[in-house]
Amino acid sequence: MEFEVIQGDIAAQQADALVNAAGTSLEMGSGVAGALRRGAGDDINREAVSQGPIDLGRVAVTDAYDLDAEHVIHAAAMPHYGDGEATPESIRDATRNALERADELGCESLVLPALGCGVAGFALRDGATIIAEAIADYTPESLADVRLIGYSDDEVAVIREAASEARGG
Repeated sequence: MEFEVIQGDIAAQQADALVNAAGTSLEMGSGVAGALRRGAGDDINREAVSQGPIDLGRVAVTDAYDLDAEHVIHAAAMPHYGDGEATPESIRDATRNALERADELGCESLVLPALGCGVAGFALRDGATIIAEAIADYTPESLADVRLIGYSDDEVAVIREAASEARGG
């Protein structure tokens, strides 16, 4: 499927669903999870943690609370903080499961970060390639607007390059 690479704060995005780069405990600490928690309020963390722990590569869904979205899909691309790093399989599975869950929820728009990268320890370029390939290979039911987001100029440049290669050009 087609997707766009954008720059910004995921907590400031408008979409049917936003994806959280979660650990298996679903506890919302720093990075993307921290940004979403600050934007949504602490109730999102309580709801997320009440559904955990989940298996690596799986997802859980919460309300988006004060974010400009209906849902937050918590995609566990990494073990609980400090218990290991993301793997190619966990990133691929978390991405695919987030896309599938968004379709199951009837979402038309979805914003997802570089799952498993950053605090999870996986190299951004390699992770972005895996995510871009998973999105490109996905056949959506309701999803029409998928955005892969990076925060900084440097991060977005790496994601754009990886996405371009994953798309075959």
